[in-house]
Amino acid sequence: MKILHVIPSVASVRGGPSQAVQEIVKELLTLDVDVEIVTTNDNGNNLLDVPLAQLIKYNDVPVRFFNRFSPKVNAIREFAFSSQLTTWLWQNIDKYELLHVHAIFSYPSTIAMAIARFKNVPYIVRPLGQLCKWSLEQSTRKKQVYLNLIERSNLQYSQAVHFTSELEQQEAERLNLGVSGFVLPHGLSIPPTISDARLRLRQHLNLPIDQPIILFLSRLHPKKGLEYLISALCKLQNYRFTLVIAGSGSPEYTEQLKSLVVSTGISDRTHFAGFIENETKDLYLQGADLFALTSHSENFGIAVLEALAAGVPVLITPCVALASVVEKYQLGYVLPQDILKISDTIEKFLNHPQLSQEMGDRARQVVLDQYTWKNIACQMVDIYTKIIKKAHFLD
Repeated sequence: MKILHVIPSVASVRGGPSQAVQEIVKELLTLDVDVEIVTTNDNGNNLLDVPLAQLIKYNDVPVRFFNRFSPKVNAIREFAFSSQLTTWLWQNIDKYELLHVHAIFSYPSTIAMAIARFKNVPYIVRPLGQLCKWSLEQSTRKKQVYLNLIERSNLQYSQAVHFTSELEQQEAERLNLGVSGFVLPHGLSIPPTISDARLRLRQHLNLPIDQPIILFLSRLHPKKGLEYLISALCKLQNYRFTLVIAGSGSPEYTEQLKSLVVSTGISDRTHFAGFIENETKDLYLQGADLFALTSHSENFGIAVLEALAAGVPVLITPCVALASVVEKYQLGYVLPQDILKISDTIEKFLNHPQLSQEMGDRARQVVLDQYTWKNIACQMVDIYTKIIKKAHFLD
């Protein structure tokens, strides 16, 4: 079985999807699947310093990078055009039994599907939530034109669409694409437990040992609804807490958030940690009391899963796909984007700190039972096998 994963970027600044593709490939390799990734050297506003046009080990997985066109115009740069990638795909795509394409509305994924169609190579598509209602409402006219002229055909000629949650699948169904789909969530590599994480995080932030920490860890983007969390916390002036905002975003939006915490009067209780990863990220997750993501839309929410694996209860909106899991197993709170309800819930949580331990213990067990990458990779192999057999039968 020879599988090629195609994604616009594997840079850590691109968040969960870029991390997930590397993790699934890493686990597929342990199952003796011949698999690799092809991508660009995109790194947000910058470029990764990696060898180009050759297969290398990157974060322990085989990746082939190609140069991304990088003009000053942000919209064009974000499209991740790469002529070298196009040439390589045209010359090599038929050497693979199946393509697993991640993302739509981006040049690498779009051209990979188009070439695969022309060369009759089967492929599946993981749209990364870009078929969800909220996402399609952003730059509506441009996306509707792109979807109807290009991506609709690409999606319809796929063997299947890979959704990471039932919520994502339900939102995509209203588009009447006429293509089958399957739901397979992200997995998680459980990080080692950090001894005394609570103490070490508070020492790191120069906080009292008993200071409650509410953690937001995600991209700094309007989609994440961080304004609701900040506005809710400003109503808790009589409570001790520190809001940690960990993540990166555009300079303009980051400044808007910093202005908001000043205007709401919680700047002295807010810490902007910037982009964090690896052991530092594990420390923040394991040392926090509550993880909050009051997002407008999340087709999965891998940061939520990471918090649950760390034994931290979560506060999320129904628009986060893991909301049904959180409600079913009582792993935290699922609330609408209502400032008063968010504020009241956090107040109750701060008044009953024992809830954190109870919900956290349940959360760890749910993740271990259902969301390890080994479990997900085994299911993925079964799906690949069925699709490849079906494609060969049709030939």
